[in-house]
Amino acid sequence: MEPWELTPWGELDAVIRLLIAAVVGGVIGYEREHAGKAAGLRTLILVCIGAALLTITSIYGFGEPADPSRIAAGVVVGVGFLGAGTILHGEGGIVAGLTTAATVWTVAAIGLAIGSGLYLVGVVTSVIILVALRFPKAPRHPD
Repeated sequence: MEPWELTPWGELDAVIRLLIAAVVGGVIGYEREHAGKAAGLRTLILVCIGAALLTITSIYGFGEPADPSRIAAGVVVGVGFLGAGTILHGEGGIVAGLTTAATVWTVAAIGLAIGSGLYLVGVVTSVIILVALRFPKAPRHPD
């Protein structure tokens, strides 16, 4: 059996990866939704699961040994565009949505990690993100 071939146990492992991605994305999404942000529970679950599924597919879905990093690179770029759509430029040059964009991008990275089987890395990163999102905002000072 080659490392890229998926056994029945491997398929169960892939499902577990998707479920972990859903939980982790959901926890971060719940925090964002509770904070009243644009990217909330459903969005971040979908981003995390989507990144995990694309990673799993890139590792196991193409038979011959392929380069899984190609799909990972595409996820990083594609989600960057998704996150860019959450950034707003308001009156007076105020920029809003940077944290939401960064959260979407980082949740995709967590999905890539979990989809690769790096469960602990994905969960620990999620905890770090949750802590960072709870930091109080620094007051804005006029220039």
